[in-house]
Amino acid sequence: MTQRAEHSTVMDRLAIDDLITGYAIALDDGDWPAYLSLFTDDGRADYRSAGGIEGDTTTITAWLTEVLHHFPIRQHLIVNRRIALARQDGAPGDTATVQADYLNPMRLGGPAATDDGPADPAAPTGPNYTCAGRYAFTARRTSDGWRLAEVVVHEKWREVVAAGE
Repeated sequence: MTQRAEHSTVMDRLAIDDLITGYAIALDDGDWPAYLSLFTDDGRADYRSAGGIEGDTTTITAWLTEVLHHFPIRQHLIVNRRIALARQDGAPGDTATVQADYLNPMRLGGPAATDDGPADPAAPTGPNYTCAGRYAFTARRTSDGWRLAEVVVHEKWREVVAAGE
């Protein structure tokens, strides 16, 4: 492998890592325009193993907006990222897969939650909710940089603990 190809590989890996971090931050902040911007035009996501839905990014974003507003506090920790770049003639290609484990602690909103927005994080809240598993991401190089073509969640476990327990 030439030094140029190695440099390109490092830069691709850093860009893909940043893409995955952007995914976690967009979900945690409820920044749906940022979430959508992370995907290719034909991007899809599959949250069925976690009790969700599968579909295109417009459908998924509407569903996430509805579901996650019940969780005023959420934190996606995405770790153990294994990035595999497709190769073409010994040089980095334009697609990649990422396997990454996640731990996602969240707090359900209490009585202060309304349809207009999440509860005040300082207000009394409902049960704690934690889920964990593994993501399978597929990324594609576009004219705007690396974007997610597909996200598949493989939930392994979840726990709900009532407040005060």
